[in-house]
Amino acid sequence: MTGKQRREQLLDISRSLFAERGFDGTSIEEIAARARVSKPVVYEHFGGKEGIYAVVVDREMERLLNSITTALESASHPRVLLERAALALLDYIEASTDGFRILVRDSPVTQPIGGFSSLISDAASQVEYLLAAEFAARGLDTEHAPMYAQMLVGMVALTGQWWLDVRSPDKSEVAAHLVNLAWNGFAGLEPAPGLNGLERLGGPRDVPALPADE
Repeated sequence: MTGKQRREQLLDISRSLFAERGFDGTSIEEIAARARVSKPVVYEHFGGKEGIYAVVVDREMERLLNSITTALESASHPRVLLERAALALLDYIEASTDGFRILVRDSPVTQPIGGFSSLISDAASQVEYLLAAEFAARGLDTEHAPMYAQMLVGMVALTGQWWLDVRSPDKSEVAAHLVNLAWNGFAGLEPAPGLNGLERLGGPRDVPALPADE
């Protein structure tokens, strides 16, 4: 193998082990054994377990945040924004289960910010400016947009953490119910919510108007 190929092999093996056993349950010895190399080879590439873990987490964070950002770019209505953000996360969980397991596990004490808390914070920053624009258009205080961004992203992320293991109902139904609660609140829950803005689900439904100010 070339140095680059060996590095990628070690990352793939480490990713699988971290997802299965967590940071504390994974050792350099086992990473090296599965790669059929000596421990010094792993140290040469990453400096230690903390180094390889950091690279794995950074890659997963980038992959997920890119998918969420891409999903939000073409959203022209706040409800469609919510739908696409929820589905982007659930799509990622479905396609990259090991990656999400790593993000939601406890981070090592040497890492100052936990992977999952960083995920929520970074994702919230992606939607904050969109909420601020919507608040301004409705005459609401834009200073509250960051707080609402944290609320919305936190709700979606924690639901995704739950769905990681249960995988029921279908991700589209989960997304629809998430949006139902976020958009309508408990007082206005729809009995049979659906997704409005996604053509891949059979064509967009009529997107409802923004709720009128009280």
